[in-house]
Amino acid sequence: MWKRDEAVKPASGQPTAAPQPPQAPAAGVGVGTRPETRNLMEKDIVNIGKSVVIKGELNGSEDLTIEGQVEGTIQLRDHVLTIGPNGKIKAQVFAKSVIVLGEVTGNVTASEKVDIRDNGSVDGDIVSPRVAIAEGAHFRGSVDMQRKGTAAQAQAAGKQAQAAAPEKPQQSQPQPAGAPARVGA
Repeated sequence: MWKRDEAVKPASGQPTAAPQPPQAPAAGVGVGTRPETRNLMEKDIVNIGKSVVIKGELNGSEDLTIEGQVEGTIQLRDHVLTIGPNGKIKAQVFAKSVIVLGEVTGNVTASEKVDIRDNGSVDGDIVSPRVAIAEGAHFRGSVDMQRKGTAAQAQAAGKQAQAAAPEKPQQSQPQPAGAPARVGA
């Protein structure tokens, strides 16, 4: 039977070597993650630093954190966009989920959720099924919280109601040429 105390003691009676401090991560590996745990992560997270300025269209297929400035359009349709406390965005945003800690000027469309945290600011319209605005956050615009299928269902219901309504028969009779038009008959 294995006993913990016996497993810790060296078998030869010699002292064990002092534990080695963790090594610095290899180049290209995120700070704070070990290479072996990095391989287990399903999604990479990309950071845009404070000094970076991007003008134009930004598309991606991974989660993104922005600390710098972006002007134009941001499209991360299946991923999470985080605007850090130093981030300043003047763009139309399309993402799965948007977390705002900095400033956004422009419309935000998210398929899952928009979360404006403390000191976060959004000046523009939000379209998302879930919206959270923390105390201390700033928001100016409109919010549309229709779910994906709701708009299509409302249109279909409207069409069904029109089809179900009986049509009023028209009782107009053709007038002979040159005859005066009859009003109220």
